[in-house]
Amino acid sequence: MKTISKKIIALGILTMFALAGCGGGGSDSVSSTSDAGTQTQEKVVLKMASAFPATLQLIGTNGIKLSDTIKQVSNGTLELKFFEPGALVPGLEAIPAASKGSVDVAYSTAGFFAGTDLAFSFFTSVPFGAAADELLAWLDYGGGNEIADEMFGAHNIKPIPCFITPPEASGWFRKEIKSVSDLKGLKMRFFGLGAKVMDKLGVATQLLAPGDIFQALQLGTIDATEFSTPSADESFGFYQVAKHYYFPGWHQATAMGNLFFNLDVWNSLSDYHKSLIQVTCKAQLANMIAEGEATQAPAMRNMRDKHGVQIHYWSDDILNAYRKAWGEVVEEESASNANFKKVYDSYSKFRDEYKLWGDNGYLKR
Repeated sequence: MKTISKKIIALGILTMFALAGCGGGGSDSVSSTSDAGTQTQEKVVLKMASAFPATLQLIGTNGIKLSDTIKQVSNGTLELKFFEPGALVPGLEAIPAASKGSVDVAYSTAGFFAGTDLAFSFFTSVPFGAAADELLAWLDYGGGNEIADEMFGAHNIKPIPCFITPPEASGWFRKEIKSVSDLKGLKMRFFGLGAKVMDKLGVATQLLAPGDIFQALQLGTIDATEFSTPSADESFGFYQVAKHYYFPGWHQATAMGNLFFNLDVWNSLSDYHKSLIQVTCKAQLANMIAEGEATQAPAMRNMRDKHGVQIHYWSDDILNAYRKAWGEVVEEESASNANFKKVYDSYSKFRDEYKLWGDNGYLKR
């Protein structure tokens, strides 16, 4: 079924390009003619450094799927060759490497570039923020992608939204967290804007690459960790060390990932290849929303029933403390970081306007 589905998707995308008559230049030396009837395309092979291992459920596995699909739908004229974290550069260095041209493209998430500017985190996820559908609406129709192009362009990068996850889990803890005071003094791996919130509540946060988290948790270098969705967390085996698993993922109601092209590499691609990448990424976003929703309950059930994981939902008091701390982060960062304020103003304006629909258009669960 998966093979048939991929062929149908490939045929559909190729047909779309044939009808559109896409084509263009291209700079490499090997030429090939597309079955879709497009003009001759030069073969392009690009090095894609991944921040996530290929074995990581949902995120990593779809990196391999993306590479395979692009090669197939381009009739072999374009290949994004997937490289594991560390094969070319460390996972957290994939985006800077693309910026410098050390690699052609990074398969990563904007939050891993937040050391350059915290405002980049908005293009991954926002505490108490939008779910996948609303985030995509802001990016595509609310000016988000235009701001991302401007900000990343200043670093010689072209970002293409290309993978997405459902809400993440809130974290793994060795001991039950019964009050805000229980958080104080914990050493915790935390990602993105949510780390700023946890810092305010007395947690000592640090960002670790995905492949380094389990060992740090096992050795006691950290006391707790958040990472991703249950299906991804299960594949990393965090349940072997920590048994208290917290929800909801207030820090990441969804998580967006991108292809980050070196801008010179992107500009060298033909219009056909650029369009093929963009359309294929759109298809992957849709598929990952469906796959993400379908695979979380089985992972949670397996960890609970077979591995003794205790699933918790944060109390109102603790969630309110997170929310209050997030408000303080917004106020402080907006006052000191012009990019942060610019992105937050755009994001929050869209959410305010969306609220009339969001509050009335859906049944309350």
